[in-house]
Amino acid sequence: MSGSPRGSAPVGNAREAILVLEDGTTLRGTSFGADGETFGEMVFNTGMTGYQETLTDPSYCGQIVAMTAPHIGNTGVNDEDPESGQVWVSGYVVREPARIASSWRATASLDEYLTARNVPGIAIRDTRALTMRIRERGAMRAGVSTIEADPAALLERVLASPQMTGADLAKVVTTKEPYVVKPPDGTRTRFRVAAVDLGIKASTPRSMAERGIAVTVLPATTTAAEILAASPDGVFFSNGPGDPAALDYAVAAMRGVLDAGAPVFGICFGSQILSRALGLSTYKLRYGHRGVNQPVMDLATGRVYITSHNHGFAVLPPGASVHGRADGAPFDTDYGAAVVSHVNLNDGVVEGIRLLDYPAFTVQYHPEAAPGPHDAVDHFDQFCTLMERGHAAA
Repeated sequence: MSGSPRGSAPVGNAREAILVLEDGTTLRGTSFGADGETFGEMVFNTGMTGYQETLTDPSYCGQIVAMTAPHIGNTGVNDEDPESGQVWVSGYVVREPARIASSWRATASLDEYLTARNVPGIAIRDTRALTMRIRERGAMRAGVSTIEADPAALLERVLASPQMTGADLAKVVTTKEPYVVKPPDGTRTRFRVAAVDLGIKASTPRSMAERGIAVTVLPATTTAAEILAASPDGVFFSNGPGDPAALDYAVAAMRGVLDAGAPVFGICFGSQILSRALGLSTYKLRYGHRGVNQPVMDLATGRVYITSHNHGFAVLPPGASVHGRADGAPFDTDYGAAVVSHVNLNDGVVEGIRLLDYPAFTVQYHPEAAPGPHDAVDHFDQFCTLMERGHAAA
C-alpha cells in the first residue's frame, strides 16, 4: 500500500517524507514539524480534540501517533494545556495540519511547536487506510523520515528498533525527584495522597488538589516503605507507558501498600499494576484503546461512562487463558475477594478492578478527562470517600 500527499497543503518549509510500517507498508506525504527520522510503535488516536494533551501525555512515550480526525492544529498550542514538560510522542501523523492557528490562547502553531521540540511529523492523505491497516494487523513498529527516500532502507531500521512488549518506560518518563501539588489558595487540605508517577499527567494531581488533596508525586521506583513513610491518607498509582509485565518493582510496591491497608486508587497503567499484584495477568491488545469516546459500563450500577483512553495493554479476565468478556463475578486474591468492576462495551475489555475486603479500586481510563468527556470525574470523589472511611475507622 502506498499513498501520496495530494490534497494536503504544505506547512512551513514542508518537504517529502515517508512513513514505513514493519510489515513493509509505505505511505508518502509531506513533512511538518522537525526534519529528521524517528521510530516507535505506530498507533492511532480517535479524539477530535486535545492534540496538545496527546502530544505531552507521557503514556505515548515510544509511540508514533496518527490522528484519525482529518484536520489537526486549528487552535495552535498554548501554555495551559500541556500534560507534562515535554512532548513524549516519537512522531506525529495527520491528514492535514492546519496552516493557521486561530485561537486567542495560542502561543505558537503546531508546526512551530513540533519543530522547536525536534519531533518529526508527516501529513498523509490516507490516514483512514493507515488506521484500517493497524486495526487489521495490530499496532506495529514504524519509522517516519524526511531524510531517507528509500523505503527498504528505512524498513531495516524499523525492524531493528525496540518493541513495546517487555518495555519498561515508566523509568524513562517518571519524575526524578518528589514534588507536591497543593490545593488552590482558599481550599482546605482534607487529605494527603502519595502518587506514584508511572507517567502521570499534570491534570491528575490538579484534579485531586481541587478536592482538597495535597498530592506528593513520587518516582516510579519508590518502594512501599518509602510511599508509606509519611503516613498518607491514600495512595494513587498513575497512568504510564510500556508493558505492565516489566514493572515488578511497581507490583511489589502495590502489594506493600495493600499489606498496610492504605486506601488505593489507580488509573490506566496503575489498574494493570493492581491487577498483577492480585495475581491476574496482562496481555497486549491488538491495536489498543486511544481516544475520547470509549463506552464503559459500571457493572454494579449499570451506568455507562463515555471515557478518555490511552492504553495498549489490558488485564486478562479472572480464570481466562485468552481474552474474553468479564462477568463481574467475585474472584479470590491474596487480599480477599475482588471483582471486575467495569468493562468496555465495545470489546469487553476489563476496565476496572475493585477489592471487596480492602479499600482499593482502579479504572482503566482517565477520570481527569484531559482531553475528553467529564463523565468519570466522580472517581476522584470515590477516592475521597475511601479516605474518609479510613479516617473514621482510625
